[in-house]
Amino acid sequence: LGVHTEKPTASDAMAENNTQTQAMIDALTKFGIDKKDIRTTNFSIFPTDKYDPQTGQPTGQKVYSVDNTVYVTVRNLKKLGDLLDTVVAAGANTINSIQFDVADKDAAIKSARADAVKDAETQAKELASSAGVTLGDIQAIGFSDNAPVPFFNGKGGGGAVAQAASVPIQPG
Repeated sequence: LGVHTEKPTASDAMAENNTQTQAMIDALTKFGIDKKDIRTTNFSIFPTDKYDPQTGQPTGQKVYSVDNTVYVTVRNLKKLGDLLDTVVAAGANTINSIQFDVADKDAAIKSARADAVKDAETQAKELASSAGVTLGDIQAIGFSDNAPVPFFNGKGGGGAVAQAASVPIQPG
């Protein structure tokens, strides 16, 4: 969830974004989201050239865009729709990448691995039977867990500048 703001100056864009982002975070905590479940994942300021809508040519002016995005863990999915309505009413204007996961990932992964080995054995028996051979002992089992893992330095990408500017950063 996040806030995107555009203003003629970086300081104006950041000030408005800070206010709007803090209102969004306050709405999240008032809704019942624990502070440990709110984590800043992006804070950025960047200039964008303005273009004339009729000619498509640059006007020579810039607008400054500020984005502040937080990753929120929602533990009661029945309230997800209400939560999204609440944060949009509070000022959130970007919602990206809703993902679903399990709370006890270790148990789910252990069960999935056991099921995968059983499935592999079943497939191997089918293939061996079709080829007219029998299975021997397992020679090797391979496993690859290549899921990307985001790296967070606790500063949400804003570094010391973001802290000094009072940007609402949530370490989660």
